[in-house]
Amino acid sequence: MFNSITKAPSDPSLSPKETSQRSYHTYIIVLVTFLMGGCGMAYEYTLSKIASDILGNSVQQWAIVIAVMLSCMGFGAEIQRHISDKRLVDALVYSQILLALLGGYGSLLMLHIFSALPSHFVLIQYILVSSIGTLIGFEIPLLTRINEQFSADVKNNLARILKMDYLGALIGALLWVFLLFRYFSMVETGLILALTTLASALLLLFAFRSQTKQLTRLYSGIAIATGVICLGFLFSKQWTLTAEQRLYRDKIVFQETSKYQHIVITESHAGVLSCFINGHLQFNSHDEHIYHENLVHPAMHIAPRRDSVLILGGGDGLALREVLKYEDVNEVTLVDLDPAMTDLAKNNPLFQRLNQNSLSSTKTTITPNAALVETGNATLNVSKATDFAGDQSDTIATISVFNLDAAAFVAQAPGKYDVIIIDFPDPNSVELAKLYSQHFYGFVRQKLSAHGIFVQQSTSPYHAKEAYLCIGRTIQSAGLNALPYHDNVPSFGEWGWWIGCRDDAKSQAKLKDSLLQIDSLTPPTRYLTPNLIHSSLHFGKDQLMTDQQDVNTITNPCIYTHYLEAWKNTKGIL
Repeated sequence: MFNSITKAPSDPSLSPKETSQRSYHTYIIVLVTFLMGGCGMAYEYTLSKIASDILGNSVQQWAIVIAVMLSCMGFGAEIQRHISDKRLVDALVYSQILLALLGGYGSLLMLHIFSALPSHFVLIQYILVSSIGTLIGFEIPLLTRINEQFSADVKNNLARILKMDYLGALIGALLWVFLLFRYFSMVETGLILALTTLASALLLLFAFRSQTKQLTRLYSGIAIATGVICLGFLFSKQWTLTAEQRLYRDKIVFQETSKYQHIVITESHAGVLSCFINGHLQFNSHDEHIYHENLVHPAMHIAPRRDSVLILGGGDGLALREVLKYEDVNEVTLVDLDPAMTDLAKNNPLFQRLNQNSLSSTKTTITPNAALVETGNATLNVSKATDFAGDQSDTIATISVFNLDAAAFVAQAPGKYDVIIIDFPDPNSVELAKLYSQHFYGFVRQKLSAHGIFVQQSTSPYHAKEAYLCIGRTIQSAGLNALPYHDNVPSFGEWGWWIGCRDDAKSQAKLKDSLLQIDSLTPPTRYLTPNLIHSSLHFGKDQLMTDQQDVNTITNPCIYTHYLEAWKNTKGIL
């Protein structure tokens, strides 16, 4: 049916009608190639993202998943040689239907397998990845063979097909990054790509309907697959919640996938709330006050001034709750990357109960980094927080909230702060590791006033000893004095912090003396006492001893390696 050597569309022996038909078919092939190229790249990104969300170690997952898919694309290109020239359209349409079903439901399937059969997850994951890669590998060779009937010139044929495939891949990548990733979950993204894949198959089939004897069967297959994909849109949230619920002991009462992370809130029968980000516990309402009182009050008590406070991270408003208990605090700036988290803290009744409405009267402005670069500052929407006694409306502090990257903020925003509280998630990804880097702490030093105090949450000195000590070394390498302290937070176990100042302000010994001299805590606390602060400075024999001397930098995120090694028996979830 297809000849390997045919007349080109511009052949003078062709009639005007034949020339028009050949041009039409050529344009269809070009368009279909463009769509398939874009979907192929987006499928790779989607499967890589879902794998990194589930298993963690994003760099490794993206690298391996894309590498496996590319190798299987080569396998697909090889086995297409066994497809007869008479069945090229049939084979391509069938492969696109199967690709749409596997790619569309791939993210949901991976989530369900991980929640139901975690020990088999990696095997099934790579079977799925390999299958999708193989199906994508069919596309270019089959399209090239179909296009041979319109272009006898191999150079022009290959150039046209490969050019549109690569251009489609570029556009697909851009749309995935700036549209799909931003506004849709990975499950929804897969389903959108599946519909696009089916549309390209339908376009191809319609244009080349005379080249197949299975027209009714192929149309029916596309229609059935489209119905199955549309069914996914209707029930995707319910199915996702069912899979996720298996991963948590308590009932999920809230879940949201933002541009930056997946947030899940669970509630026990006793009303205890737990917040998870990308599967990692952030706080438990039963004992979060232990963590946040340790994080905030030692630094606030030894700071000579508390007029201006900077909180990096802490979008849940819990650290802010503790800071606002100090009447001499005049200004608080909170910087958290994700507007979904600060919006949750501000408007969700569950969070409002925990953070005592610390953000409820604050207008949150999403300020792009570009505004800081251009102006050196940014216009902030600010308001006065109300007194926490609940029976009066005296203003305590002006609160400004930035939804920006903390590293960009400390590098670009003007001004200095008397107290800097750093409440980031643990360095469980390369992206988070940069927030524990020497480069970052250099900017923190610049943001501290001459006698300012900072505190850094620093994971567990027991379970992740090398990561904890690496944080201390990195802080000190940036020209800061830092002192370790620790306490037991039941939900986390043994937990640690580093507290410090500029090296020209207080030595480590003076920092320790300042903490030991605390003999009372005002305002009152639920858990922390002066004696607990004193005891938190003492560690077990050789607990802080190590042979490691590395420092975490942007180019050498060694803290991430230490963290993974320490928690290698734990697994993240979506």
